[in-house]
Amino acid sequence: MNLPPHQVQLTDDGRLKHFLTTEGLSKALLTEILDTADSFISTQERAVKKVPLLRGKTVVNLFFENSTRTRSTFELAAKRLSADILNLDISKSATSKGETLMDTLWNLEAMYSDMFVVRHSDSGAAHFIAEHVTPNVAIINAGDGRHAHPTQAMLDMLTIRRHKNSIAGKVVAIVGDILHSRVARSQIHALRTLGAAEVRVIGPGTLLPTDIEAIGAKPFYRMEDGLKDCDVVIMLRLQKERMQNALLPSEGEFFKLYGLTEQKLALAKPDAIVMHPGPINRGVEIESAVADGNQSLILNQVGYGIAVRMAVMAMAMSGQQQSAIESEEV
Repeated sequence: MNLPPHQVQLTDDGRLKHFLTTEGLSKALLTEILDTADSFISTQERAVKKVPLLRGKTVVNLFFENSTRTRSTFELAAKRLSADILNLDISKSATSKGETLMDTLWNLEAMYSDMFVVRHSDSGAAHFIAEHVTPNVAIINAGDGRHAHPTQAMLDMLTIRRHKNSIAGKVVAIVGDILHSRVARSQIHALRTLGAAEVRVIGPGTLLPTDIEAIGAKPFYRMEDGLKDCDVVIMLRLQKERMQNALLPSEGEFFKLYGLTEQKLALAKPDAIVMHPGPINRGVEIESAVADGNQSLILNQVGYGIAVRMAVMAMAMSGQQQSAIESEEV
């Protein structure tokens, strides 16, 4: 039976054993992730940054899609939890020579791996692996197609909470290519669960999903309308590699209408914060004066990403271990 991702990722008593999506997770569980990440931030300021929570465990970075920032922060997170790391170069792996995904997974399982961090261009890939992997192996979704990027969403939630004290009651605008963005979907689900007053999505009609209101976001087609009185402005990268057709007249035209400038940012609240999941396309989504300005938290997000990924990995492994104990008792 194919279960929804939010059910696959939980133990019978509601603890995290995989992390596939923010959709369907409770406020209490999302808050636990943020609280755990907060506790790890202080460890990153110490001379010795490692903690022994995953000592003796093997974490495999299974990236079928390129990513420097996400992969490196997951690797750092695993190392700071004292895990052993295997980075699998998919372009040189057996899958590029005709071996099936399941054969690759079974070979990795035979090496007594404990966790797979999966990034894949197909939506639902992490869910598929979680359903078919051997018990006691945790799956962390590092981005799948247009579907979800839950750790990015949670590091964004941590950024908002640490700099605005709370997510509850805040008006958040997400700007740009919503249609192709797995980050935006994960952000919207997390923001609604954590009590944001309003989630706005801003972009041209060609880059806004037709069903966006069904998942709790309000569409705006003009920056002047959508940015008014916002507490948080999240800019998104144009997902040019996922665009099937010419959905934009030009990057210059996009920047003119939807790029974040100091003038447009002035429409938001004076203490509004600016975020971007990266990598930044300066002069396309955001001008340098804003990206490097006092309201920008873009570099803070990178640091928080390590703490969030440490939290998720530690919680998922703990959930897997508890499930194994309960199974043995039965």
